[in-house]
Amino acid sequence: MISRRNFFQNSELPTVTFGGASLSGEGGGYGFGEMSEKEAESLIHAAFEHGISLFDTAPIYGFGLSEERLGRYLPKSAQVVSKSGVDWHESKRVNMSNAPEVTEKMLHQSLKRLQREQIDFYMIHWPDSRIDIRVPLEVLRKAQKEGKIKHIGLCNTNVIDLQRAKEICEIDAIQSELNLFNQMPFDSLDGEWKDKFSMGWGTFDKGILTGRVTPDRKFSPDDCRSWAPWWNKKDVLVKIEKTQKLNHILQEFNLTLSAFCLHYNIQYYGVSTSLVGFKKLSDILEVVSNLQINISKERIEEVLSLWNKTRS
Repeated sequence: MISRRNFFQNSELPTVTFGGASLSGEGGGYGFGEMSEKEAESLIHAAFEHGISLFDTAPIYGFGLSEERLGRYLPKSAQVVSKSGVDWHESKRVNMSNAPEVTEKMLHQSLKRLQREQIDFYMIHWPDSRIDIRVPLEVLRKAQKEGKIKHIGLCNTNVIDLQRAKEICEIDAIQSELNLFNQMPFDSLDGEWKDKFSMGWGTFDKGILTGRVTPDRKFSPDDCRSWAPWWNKKDVLVKIEKTQKLNHILQEFNLTLSAFCLHYNIQYYGVSTSLVGFKKLSDILEVVSNLQINISKERIEEVLSLWNKTRS
């Protein structure tokens, strides 16, 4: 089994976590294009069979479809991450709220969709400036005592919320964006994440750091990259150019983009697990193969130094 020792005593969790937004398929919401029910089933089974046993999801991924598919096809021995806070109205207009009644409702909806009595990691998805973080955490702490949640976590959080959270409960896990283009979310936590189970999402920056996002690539309407305001074409083009320069350097070291980006998160930056979105079996096999490669911190620093020179 592909795993990495973490801070939980007598426990192991995988170095790579399955990013469940890819399962959104035709459900819409935050997702990355079409995926049939059969494809989703095969992908979940393949990931688990190849040693990936931690699966991350959220209600907004496919407006519940990602959770439902994991509920139908994921073995109960696998561990699951889900989140509260990004809800939606009947019209499917997104409603971001950490209000206690929303938190409680979303938790119970996720338990039902995932077909589980307990969620291994339950996180507050995003900070809500209108609601003190301690308020929804009171709800989650109560649910934890009732056995509905094993570990409580904060996603996309900040130091102030982490400090306030300590007044209510133990925060076991932290999840933030982490890739070659964005280390700031973790850096801004002043090292608070280092004694937690740390999860880095956006490992390949929504495909840019795989080299598969090209300047002329078009995305389907059910792919959030076709409409999301954060998918700014000008910024994407700049990143594509930088990625191409990095790839040229990596070729000299006989390394691939995907291997380097994965080892940057895990080996160089030191997070407990790196979230990866898979769309097909070949994606899983590529990542599993990359985990067998040894890339030293010194080699990563050497490549980064050369890459930075091309950007100066």
